[in-house]
Amino acid sequence: MTLCMCKVTKVARMLATKPMEDELEQKSCTVMALLDGGMLMRHKSWLKAEPPTIVVATIGSLCQMLEKHMIKLEAMRVLVIDEVDFMFSSKQVSSLRKLLTSYSSINTRQTLFASASIPQHKIFLDKCIQQKWTKNDAIHVHVNPVEPMPSCLHHRFVICLKNRRHETLLSLLQSDAPQSAIVFVGEQSEKSKKAGNAPSATLLINFLKASYEGYSDILLLEEDMNFNSRAASLSEVRQGGSYLLVSTDIAARGLDLPETTHIYNYDLPRTAIDYLHRAGRTGRKPFSDKKCSVTSIIISKERFVLEKYENELMFNCEELIV
Repeated sequence: MTLCMCKVTKVARMLATKPMEDELEQKSCTVMALLDGGMLMRHKSWLKAEPPTIVVATIGSLCQMLEKHMIKLEAMRVLVIDEVDFMFSSKQVSSLRKLLTSYSSINTRQTLFASASIPQHKIFLDKCIQQKWTKNDAIHVHVNPVEPMPSCLHHRFVICLKNRRHETLLSLLQSDAPQSAIVFVGEQSEKSKKAGNAPSATLLINFLKASYEGYSDILLLEEDMNFNSRAASLSEVRQGGSYLLVSTDIAARGLDLPETTHIYNYDLPRTAIDYLHRAGRTGRKPFSDKKCSVTSIIISKERFVLEKYENELMFNCEELIV
């Protein structure tokens, strides 16, 4: 989430430097990013020196600043919550509710909720009004109500034995020879962590480094990595041009790597919404006519789950024989 925040900050600063069409001269507009971690005192100094016009923050970092009275939201005019469906199902939900109800008056602000996937949006909208998170005259804007999936994506699946997933992925990589790809693996369970088992992402990376000659440098992105490690991995990805990134679902939202042409679901996502967000990491390059693919490696009893995703998201999956 912090990586996504840095991109949002960069775009906000770029937009802030452009004068509006009806303005003869540009107004001063400062953008400040509240990064998680040991930045509290530095943020305090920045806030005193130059109060920002726009603040970009994670829910956690913003609430921390509010609780310590380092920032006040009484004068806030616009509040934007991105990936709102994920926020309400995350550990930060109590902080988010407090932010929406306690720190600023709903009568003085416009509230925007954004997401590529808000299930049952009418029910969600009614709940927002009942809880007084938004004003009564809320409006729902649905950008693409017919096809949630980009038309340039080719969806495939391979059925294999559970103990042959590594070899199946290797065979796919060798036949596809992707220039830029992301392999999604499931999060390690608490039971597995307590047993002292290595995460499946680590095991997969070790296997690929030993077996796959297509890439000398295979990068890892997972939930438990600290911010600096994640940033270093993404910096390498962006500088190299071609990459193979093994990731948990932390990269399924907000990560913008337009060069990505191949997505591999080493583990099937838990929900159709998760499938949508993983698939959305490819096919992002503007005006490109290049076909991109999303390939799921499944065992036979998972086929009905993938069919459910196909029906819900309105796409068709082709079976590959490897």
